Amino acid sequence: MRIFDRSRVRTAAVAVLAAAALVGGATATTQAAAAPTPAPVAPAKKGPTSVAYVEVNSDSMLNVGKYTLANGGGNVFDVAVIFAANINYDTAKKSAYLYFNDNVQRVLDNVQTQIRPLQAKGIKVMLSVLGNHQGAGFANFPSQAAATAFAKQLSDAVGKYGLDGIDFDDEYAEYGNNGTGQPNSSSFVHLVTALRANMPTKLISLYNIGPAASRLSYGGVNVSSKFNYAWNPYYGTWGVPGIALPKSALSPAAIDFAATSSSTAAALAKRTVSEGYGVYLTYNLDGSDRHTYMSGFTQQLYGSDAVYTP
Repeated sequence: MRIFDRSRVRTAAVAVLAAAALVGGATATTQAAAAPTPAPVAPAKKGPTSVAYVEVNSDSMLNVGKYTLANGGGNVFDVAVIFAANINYDTAKKSAYLYFNDNVQRVLDNVQTQIRPLQAKGIKVMLSVLGNHQGAGFANFPSQAAATAFAKQLSDAVGKYGLDGIDFDDEYAEYGNNGTGQPNSSSFVHLVTALRANMPTKLISLYNIGPAASRLSYGGVNVSSKFNYAWNPYYGTWGVPGIALPKSALSPAAIDFAATSSSTAAALAKRTVSEGYGVYLTYNLDGSDRHTYMSGFTQQLYGSDAVYTP
């Protein structure tokens, strides 16, 4: 069971990246030109990749860029994740589509002030996508064409807004709602294969939970190597994701700033380094000054305290 309930505030907003060109049961989006990503200027650091999920229903993405290391000035966080877009279901067209609530859309509409400043510091910005209680999920596309069409919506969004990648979080789909199918063995493999083909140099990560996470192989194709990262989804715990990736791409540690004690966060960071893993996952970074709490794990990861700059 989950250590912390990642409840979502859903807002009624017009679905974005709407259906133009229905392909095999999923909507495709108009191709958008990729915005230029600023060259990173942050000092280099040695140690694991640190990831921060931000609940944009309540908090600003800019919080990720407010923390640096006292020794050397590098960013505490290397990857920021916009949490979260959704995979929704159009009951009339019987197809899945990518949806942004008002808060996610606001971040994307304001990339110049909400995303580019992070990228200018060398922080990669990804978009997390998860279910929305409507029956549509990554594991139940009815055909390869439908999975491929949804992959195009994802890659179009990355291109349109100049993002650095996509994070898959197979929660809250409620497979079977609205007459949708149950998880099948081919769906996620087709989706990830198509997405990697669409964006060969971008990041793809797996929040290691749900039916999709256990369906990584089909028809002789295993998509494990198509992911850049995978992480443990249970905050305050240690759990090695069950995916064939090198240790450098895995985060067995996962913490929640609002629910994980500082001692546990530090202990998980220490274990990350001692056991040779390359990623450290954090969730729920808000606008409070967290540098004291953060220093507990940055000392273990990087041998340095964290510094907060409002």
